[in-house]
Amino acid sequence: MDGIAVSVMALATVLACTPATAQTDTPPPPAPASVSDIVVTGTRITSSGFNAPTPTTVIGEEQILKNAQPNIFTTVAQLPSLQGSTGASTGTFSTSSGSQGLSSFSLRGLGTIRTLTLLDGQRVVGANVTGVPDISQFPQLLIKRVDIVTGGASASYGSDAVGGVINFITDTKFTGFKANVQTGVTTYGDDGQVLVQAAVGKSFANDKLHVILSGEYAKEQGVGPGNFGEDLAGSRDWYRATTLVDTGIRNNGSPQFLYRDNGQAYQYTKYGLISAGPLQGTAFDANGQPFAFQYGSNGVPAKNAAATVTGCYVGFCVGGDQSGHVGSGTSLQSAIQRLNGYTRISYDVAPDMEVYMTANVAQVKTHNQPNPGASKTGLTIQCTNPYLPASISAACAANGITTFQYGLSNAILPNIQVNTDRRQYRFVGGLKGKADLIGTSWTYDASYEHGTNITDINVDNVSLTGRYNQAINATRLNGQIVCADAVARAAGCQPINIFGGATPSAAALAYITPEAGPFQHTKQTQDAAAGSISGEPVTLWAGPVALAAGIEWRREFYRVNADPYGAGVSSISPNSALYPSDPNLNSTVGSNWYAGNYKNGTGRYTVLESFLELNLPILNSETLGRANINGAGRATRYSTSGVVYAWKVGGTWETPLDGFRLRAVTSRDVRAPNLSELFAAPTTTTVPNFTDPFRNTQVLIIQNTIGNSALRPEIARSTEAGIVLSRPKWLPGLSLSFDYYDIKVNDVVSSLSAAQIVNLCFQGNTDTCSAFNLQNTAGPNFVNVQSFNLASIKTKGFDIEGSYQWRQPLGMDGTFSVRALATHVIKFVTDPGLPGTIPVDTAGANSGATPDWKWLATESYDTDRFSITLQQRWFSDGVIGHQYLVCQAGNCPVSTANNPTIDYNRMKGAFYFDIGGALNVTKQVSMFFKVDNLFDHDPEPSPQTNTGLDVNPALYDTLGRFYRIGVRARF
Repeated sequence: MDGIAVSVMALATVLACTPATAQTDTPPPPAPASVSDIVVTGTRITSSGFNAPTPTTVIGEEQILKNAQPNIFTTVAQLPSLQGSTGASTGTFSTSSGSQGLSSFSLRGLGTIRTLTLLDGQRVVGANVTGVPDISQFPQLLIKRVDIVTGGASASYGSDAVGGVINFITDTKFTGFKANVQTGVTTYGDDGQVLVQAAVGKSFANDKLHVILSGEYAKEQGVGPGNFGEDLAGSRDWYRATTLVDTGIRNNGSPQFLYRDNGQAYQYTKYGLISAGPLQGTAFDANGQPFAFQYGSNGVPAKNAAATVTGCYVGFCVGGDQSGHVGSGTSLQSAIQRLNGYTRISYDVAPDMEVYMTANVAQVKTHNQPNPGASKTGLTIQCTNPYLPASISAACAANGITTFQYGLSNAILPNIQVNTDRRQYRFVGGLKGKADLIGTSWTYDASYEHGTNITDINVDNVSLTGRYNQAINATRLNGQIVCADAVARAAGCQPINIFGGATPSAAALAYITPEAGPFQHTKQTQDAAAGSISGEPVTLWAGPVALAAGIEWRREFYRVNADPYGAGVSSISPNSALYPSDPNLNSTVGSNWYAGNYKNGTGRYTVLESFLELNLPILNSETLGRANINGAGRATRYSTSGVVYAWKVGGTWETPLDGFRLRAVTSRDVRAPNLSELFAAPTTTTVPNFTDPFRNTQVLIIQNTIGNSALRPEIARSTEAGIVLSRPKWLPGLSLSFDYYDIKVNDVVSSLSAAQIVNLCFQGNTDTCSAFNLQNTAGPNFVNVQSFNLASIKTKGFDIEGSYQWRQPLGMDGTFSVRALATHVIKFVTDPGLPGTIPVDTAGANSGATPDWKWLATESYDTDRFSITLQQRWFSDGVIGHQYLVCQAGNCPVSTANNPTIDYNRMKGAFYFDIGGALNVTKQVSMFFKVDNLFDHDPEPSPQTNTGLDVNPALYDTLGRFYRIGVRARF
């Protein structure tokens, strides 16, 4: 364990003591290893003195405490090698994804599904049908370190370890009591936080029986939403409605896309806009009075059926009346509440044999608002509607029309709210120890894990599209304004006035947005049994040969059921008192909600695998140094796709140069399709303002995502090579490393976006034309999205890590430590693998997750009395997307779907400065503070071609300056 990587060495030299622990002049000697201390990362081999060839970064307990985050996920996700992780600030724009508030890691930008996350070397039941666990449900106070293996590790650990492995190591022998209480708030007075943690550990029966208990409560109030227009939560003022407006012209020498602030969608306004025909450009104010809408770009409505605006662009103008924007009404961060209980009971049945049991029960609740109201475009309104002002009815008659096209933000409707409740029940039992066999010592570990995760998603204030359409179609009957459809009236339809800001009646709202909204109930289970041994069966010329071998079995299962209005009426989604039968709704297909049309589904698969890992020392010389070769192989049988093999071959060379080590490894790694990809319950998402290239306009579509049980495992090839300088005698406080990586993933399970599917057909690729209908007269417009094994991903770059510790700097008491980590992504190329498409390099595209450069640096000064820590987080300037060709008017080539032209293609990077400190009140109690984003750096716009918040929370801090204070105790 003492030679995993330079990062482990850096841990010993960089990480200072906790605020409540005295600093000594010399490092204390390591504690004797016990059976329970054997936790391996990067390899299954436990041989002492073994240097694994795979780079490993370590975050210790001290660094976790100093970062003072309410969720350990945030501390780990700040590492440069982690790119594209999800948390409370991502997914807030979504109604139906089910990932809101889900804390999961992504290494190398390869996605959360290609990063294996373990707890004490064991798998954790997924908190989402993609199979990724929720770090919020881990026993965070008991984490003593986090090991991050940056590289393919499928041969050692199995499926999903394509980007690497993140292993949370708990203190299995914790004795005593410790607690942590902290609170925090942004400089804007929101996202108030509270965290309360406590743990106790005690030994009984002459130290044979050991019991640990821990509990946690955390609450983050979240941030947002703002309101219609451009107003964000609090006094934040960085939102500018930055948009890539489409000129609609591709071959006139000018750029097709223009980067512009204050993009204004011209199909709708806050209180309503006639968007086509002779009355186009007539808007309504809050009192329902018509007025001439102020288009940006000096736009003039064409007043034809095409709904175009002369002087503007496809779907957008620039400037003008911005009051109808919906993007700023999105939560900037989900509210999240965590409850976590954990216990571990172990008994030493013999000096070198331990039997143990752990139980982890956790609940995580989240809440977000994806957008305000429920914007509508392309509505057909009768000129006889009794809610229309007399002047509009007269204008209809004067122009010889009986209907007109209409759009509005629907500010009169309550805002959509998404509530997610995840509950985890995880139990592990195991036996581990040491035994002598054929004259040598072996370690063994056998365990069985059962985990259940139940997720409930409930969406409030969502309208039923059919009922909404009936309610806005009003008429006058016997002097009363009623719904025009007699069948709808009999079902309880109440008319609403959508011309202005009049609040609908309670009865009308109950009909349109019933109290029982969309819901999804998901149950996931994971059963995993594993057994492994590790030992040194023989000694050769250069040292002992070490091996590890094992067998593992796993079963994954999920079942999901939803409401009948979204899923369609069936035996598991029947009509009921909460969801009564309604002839105006589609009972077969479902998809009746404006958003949140969850579907029913179920699926399972089993996995049986065996592995063998071998370490062969080949050199042990005072002159030439020490070297070893490490190899591993794994055979895995999936019930869904058959047998697949993974392997790795690598080695290290401890050179004769003091402190210098070389390492390299190449591997074949696999990722099997997860339950969602194989058996996904069809998910329906409403997408407003979807661009229809056939008619050069924007429409509302239903996007259906469905599973594919014929998917094959992804196959990856990963190569890494590095050089390490670890604590040389001439400067024992210094550690440095440089590691190059090259990863290619084939048969990638991926899907085209809805826009790609439509654009491919528009360009003449008939393979995708059957997947959508944008002029569906029999129902809603739709695009079907399905996963397949056609794409590939290729990425390469390098990591740099350095640390230095200076004891008693300049003769002062204490220790000064510095640590820096950086990742440079040379390229990250995704090839969709379909005719008509080209590979796209997203390295340096700051609209995604892989900037060119990303680094993290910390400096700390620690004494017996106090500590102060500085931290810098930075990523480089980049582009919106490398697919764009930058040019100016008169100098542009023909714009294509693969390489569209644009007038500006830059996104600034960001630098965040954090500061924290602690004061030891007593030897057992310390007070601490932390300020994140000290200079309150605003995020850069991430412009899209539709209406939204247009920011990238995967890279940029959207909350602003954050203050935290707290107290820790340990006895």
